[in-house]
Amino acid sequence: MKKVLVVDDEESIVILLSYNLEKDGYQVVTAHDGKEGYDLAMTQSFDFIILDLMLPSMDGMDICRRLRQEKIDTPILMLTAKDDELEKIIGLELGADDYMTKPFSPREVLARMKAILRRIGSLNTNENVEQTKETKLPELNEVKEEKVEIGEIIIFPDLYEVQVRGEIIDITPKEFELLLYMAKRANRILSREQLLNAIWNFDYAGETRIVDVHISHLREKIEQNTKKPVYIKTVRGFGYKFEEPK
Repeated sequence: MKKVLVVDDEESIVILLSYNLEKDGYQVVTAHDGKEGYDLAMTQSFDFIILDLMLPSMDGMDICRRLRQEKIDTPILMLTAKDDELEKIIGLELGADDYMTKPFSPREVLARMKAILRRIGSLNTNENVEQTKETKLPELNEVKEEKVEIGEIIIFPDLYEVQVRGEIIDITPKEFELLLYMAKRANRILSREQLLNAIWNFDYAGETRIVDVHISHLREKIEQNTKKPVYIKTVRGFGYKFEEPK
């Protein structure tokens, strides 16, 4: 039985989500303010977190940011009454996996949650398959790092680190996933819709601005001149292409 944390200060929403989640076979733990929700997330193990944006004592943005800083990678679905693109972008930048605006259908919440859990489960399964291929136990001092190296950029997937021109850069989880996805498909043109589906795992109904914002942030971190990018090229009217410098 998967364990879900629901953090929302509206009693009616907590009851509605709890009822539908439990009916679908999930174990539900609830919190009605940000501090309580954060403490629960830090002290207990959850398979999924449904997190309201506007909360007393500590807001959802702050909770999400702190959990990711503590390397807690539990999938997070953020809820808010604000239908604001900037709020969505900030939430996703901080490491949320998905975003829904109130009012919403409990069935849609469950559907999106299951989609995220399937994606996470698929990634974990692939990792386990790769691990079983290695029959030799590593030596205590042996450090094995599978890396993706293009030009002056080195990506370490197992460490969630990116090195640019010899220095480790500060990068958010979504920026890392986007960079790794594009680097593994170097010299291929990728549409904004394709990137949305691959990194955020569902259709944002044309809100491709989220991709553009993340690309802009990545360029600031990996390009020496953002006005003349060497790695991430714009393909007008379609999307982007990650190129290996000549």
